[in-house]
Amino acid sequence: MNDRTELRRRLVDDTYAEGFRSIYAEVLITARDRKWLDHCCHAVTGHASSTILCDCEAGVSQIFDGVSPGQETPDGRIGAVVQFHVPRFRKDRVEHLEKVLLARLSQNVLTCPTTRLFNRLDTDPYYKLGRKIAFFGDGHQTREVRYGVPGWVIPTLGGEFFLSRRFGFQDGVMGGNLWFLGATEEAALEAAERAALAVDQCPDTITTFPGGVAASASKAGSSYKFLIASTFAEYCPTLKEKLGEKSRVPDGVVSIQEIIINGRDLNSIYHATQAAIEAALPTPNLVRISAGNYGGRLGKSFIYLNPEKHAAANAG
Repeated sequence: MNDRTELRRRLVDDTYAEGFRSIYAEVLITARDRKWLDHCCHAVTGHASSTILCDCEAGVSQIFDGVSPGQETPDGRIGAVVQFHVPRFRKDRVEHLEKVLLARLSQNVLTCPTTRLFNRLDTDPYYKLGRKIAFFGDGHQTREVRYGVPGWVIPTLGGEFFLSRRFGFQDGVMGGNLWFLGATEEAALEAAERAALAVDQCPDTITTFPGGVAASASKAGSSYKFLIASTFAEYCPTLKEKLGEKSRVPDGVVSIQEIIINGRDLNSIYHATQAAIEAALPTPNLVRISAGNYGGRLGKSFIYLNPEKHAAANAG
């Protein structure tokens, strides 16, 4: 047994993360340089950490330099691929996702200097967002093909804004997660940071919380009827003594940090999960790596931390 295998055996719980189905859209934003691309990405993904009280969950899945093989963009400029997810269990999910996109793309991409906006999902049905956002042109907008893409051109004080005519959407998965239990706050946070960076390198997945890390975690439901989620008290280290036998915090753990992973499909999230685990394993003072689930009450997309169990559960 090599050192890495022994680390996994000792640190990784034999459990699964419980995800749930979503519908999502994926866009490519380009800009003249990384500074303005970052400004745009920060704005368009703002207040999109959790579906509990945000209108969606959004994040950057890839950064393209614009010209390298596999990183080409229609206009040859630096670009970012951004995903926007809403839960499939929402009855108004299709209409709601369109409202999310209309607001975020018009108010945070159109307004950002030097940006252009391209659709990434060629699906049917689709949203005619280009035409709706183009009304900002007040009659001066034009429908054109640029960079090989059918779209709309909107005159602005900064020059022109181009965006695709149509924007697709399709099924995805939300709620993949990992918990990092540390003997110190520094250990839990460092493990989560390493894991989030590893997910950033995996195409087709996003992390949505600040820096990719959630300190709060949560459980479904609350003792207050007006809340749909609340702190997972059984896993709060500071409540260990108060809860006594009900506490699930292992001895020696003072901090638990979480990452949430959304993505194109279950397979994408599984591979990102494994990359995150591998990145976090060598963290000093890391006590355990685990995941949150509710026994299938939240969703039926299970991401097993044990590769053999995941393969068996998804065989065929």
